[in-house]
Amino acid sequence: MKIAITGCNGCVGRRVVFWVLKEGHTVVGADCVIAQDTDFYDNPAFSFHPVFEGCDAIIQLAAFAQPMDYKTKVHNDNVVITWNVLRAAAELGIDRVALASSVNVLRGVYSTEPTFHYFPIDENHPCEPDEPYGLSKLIAEMQANTIIRRYPSMRVASIRIHLFIPTRAHAYRQDYFRARGDLWGYVQMDSAADAFLRAVTVEMDRWTGHETFFIAAPQLAADEDRLELKEKYFPDVPVKPGWFESDTRGFFDCSKAERLLGWVHTDYA
Repeated sequence: MKIAITGCNGCVGRRVVFWVLKEGHTVVGADCVIAQDTDFYDNPAFSFHPVFEGCDAIIQLAAFAQPMDYKTKVHNDNVVITWNVLRAAAELGIDRVALASSVNVLRGVYSTEPTFHYFPIDENHPCEPDEPYGLSKLIAEMQANTIIRRYPSMRVASIRIHLFIPTRAHAYRQDYFRARGDLWGYVQMDSAADAFLRAVTVEMDRWTGHETFFIAAPQLAADEDRLELKEKYFPDVPVKPGWFESDTRGFFDCSKAERLLGWVHTDYA
């Protein structure tokens, strides 16, 4: 498959390009900067140019990955870039698209106060960001809903990745109180790349329209048990039936990604 990857020189983009090439696909990379230290530039299956014609799918990773000054640029750039990619895909007849969304569509680590309505968190959880980065990701998901109404042959996956990190050890934070906004979670970066690739390569009859997917490791980057952390930092948040007895050790329910994408988190490093 020939896959366009926007933001190919970013932190997430590089790992996704490496993963997609490793799995035998051809990549067309697009970015606003040309990096000099990426090995995949020498790969004959990789080309760098912002042209989507002839591609079978697009993975949209071009965006700011945090609120920065909490003002306007992150919000405005992320929203406009994503809409432009979706419009280009629609006009070119590219029906398979994956968008980089974020767990920060929730009121999490960048918010004034982390707020969660229940555990474990699944895709039905209310999205209530109070900062521009999370809002930009939520608007991108609304854009996906909009584009598939007008172009019903399109299929768009919003991949809500967690803290994108090489290993679980890199995700550990000494300040458990501050880390509560991230629910002490993470996603191993190659496992996240696998989710993006699956989102555009699984059979078209597996699902249609626009779907959101939480992508996070089932275990925590913390030494304390999840129930101890919950009682200490979120004692009033209700839990769904069966969570106390379940084998999962994290606060996110990623069963939808397993069911529709065939994705299961793996710590590759």
